[in-house]
Amino acid sequence: MCRTGDEGEGADAHRDERSPDERAQFAALLEDSVEDLYEHAPCGYLSTLLDGKIVKINNTLLGWLGERRDDLVGRRNFSDLLTVGGRLYHETHFAPLLRMQNEISGVALELKAADGSRLPVLVTSTVKRGSDGQPLLIRTTVSDARDRRAYETELLRAREEADRERDRLQRLATTLQQTLLPPALASVPGLDVAAYYHIASVDEVGGDFYDLFPLAAGTWGLFLGDVCGKGAAAAAVTSLARYTLRAAAVYDPDPAAVLDNLNTVLTHEYNGTDPRFCTVIFGLLTPDPDRGGFHITLASGGHPPALLMRAEGTADYLPTPGGQLIGALPDACIATTTVHLAPGDTLLLYTDGLTEAHINATTGDGERYGDDALLDFGRALAPTVAGDTVAAIRDLLDTFGAGVDDDTAVLAIHVPRLPGGEQK
Repeated sequence: MCRTGDEGEGADAHRDERSPDERAQFAALLEDSVEDLYEHAPCGYLSTLLDGKIVKINNTLLGWLGERRDDLVGRRNFSDLLTVGGRLYHETHFAPLLRMQNEISGVALELKAADGSRLPVLVTSTVKRGSDGQPLLIRTTVSDARDRRAYETELLRAREEADRERDRLQRLATTLQQTLLPPALASVPGLDVAAYYHIASVDEVGGDFYDLFPLAAGTWGLFLGDVCGKGAAAAAVTSLARYTLRAAAVYDPDPAAVLDNLNTVLTHEYNGTDPRFCTVIFGLLTPDPDRGGFHITLASGGHPPALLMRAEGTADYLPTPGGQLIGALPDACIATTTVHLAPGDTLLLYTDGLTEAHINATTGDGERYGDDALLDFGRALAPTVAGDTVAAIRDLLDTFGAGVDDDTAVLAIHVPRLPGGEQK
C-alpha cells in the first residue's frame, strides 16, 4: 500500500534534526563509562574498610591532595588525611555517630595535602551493608569547601567590621546623649533632687532632656521635655531647646514667657516641610519663708502633668490644661499652675516613655502602662523622697523590659522635713 503525502510528512517530522556535532557530543556522553565518571567526578570519592583503611579513591580527591594512589590505597586510613583537630573530631564524634546512624552528612573537616596545605571540605559517609545486613565498608563523598570557606571568612570579616562600626556608633550616640544632659544638677538649699534617664535603644540618640539651674538670688529654674523623633535631628533640636530655655529664663523667668520664647525659636528655625516640635514643662522655684518649703509655678507645652506626692500620703496630678506642643504653631497656648511644696512633699516630672511603655511586652498585647497606673503607683509610694522615687521608677521600668520602646526621663524634687518632723 502506498503512503499518502500526509503520512510522509509526518514521518519526516520525526527525523533527527540535530547537527552532526550535536549528535557526536550526545554519543560521547552515552559512551562515558561509570568508571570514568567515578574517577573524574566534581567531588572526591573514597571507600574504606570499617577500620578506616582506604581501599578505593578517585582521581579528583588524589589531585586535591597531591597524593599517589599507591601511597594511600591499602596503606593509610581516612583519618590520616585529616588535620590534627579533624582527626580528633573524627575519632570522638564522626566515627561513633556513623556507627550508630549508618550515615552522617555535611560535616565540615579539613584535609591535609601532601604539600602541608589545608583543604576545607564537607564530608558525607554511609555504611554499605551486605545481603545479610552486616556492614562491609564505608563510602565517603568529599566536597571542596574552599569557596564556601572563603565566603564564610569574608562574611565573618564583614560581621566583625559591622560590629565594630555598631560599637563605634553606640559610643558616639552615648557620648552625644550625655552632652545633652547636665553633668550634675544644681544644689538647691532646702531641696533634695534626683534624676534618671532610661535609654530605650543604645543605637539611637533620644530626644528627652531636663535641667535644674540657678536664676536670680533665691530662685531656680527647672525643665523637662521630650523632642519628637530620634537620632541626630532630634539631638539638634534637644540641644537648641535646652540652651534656649536657659537663656530665655535669664531674660524673663516667667515660665509662660520662657516656653513662648522657645516656641518662637523652634517655629522660626524649623518650618515648612521640616517642622520640629517638643513637649516641655518648665518650673520656677522660690522658697516660702513663711510656711517653709517652696512655691513652684509650672508652665506646660503639651507635656504630661507633674505628679505631686504629699507628705500626708496622697498623690495627684497637677493639671495644666490647654498647653500646646512647642514648635507646632506660631502662637502656642501655654498653660500654667502654681502650687506650694510643703516639707515632706515630692514632685515628679517625667516624659511619656514611662506611661506609654508596654506592660506585657512578651505577650505583645499592646497594653500600655498609662496615666491611671502611674497615679496609683504614686499613691502607693507617698510619702517619699526624691532618691526613693527615682529608684522606684527605675525598678518599674526594669519590670517592663523590652516594653519600654521610648526613652524616659524623670526628675524628682523633694522638700525635706525639718528636724524632728516639725514644719515651719
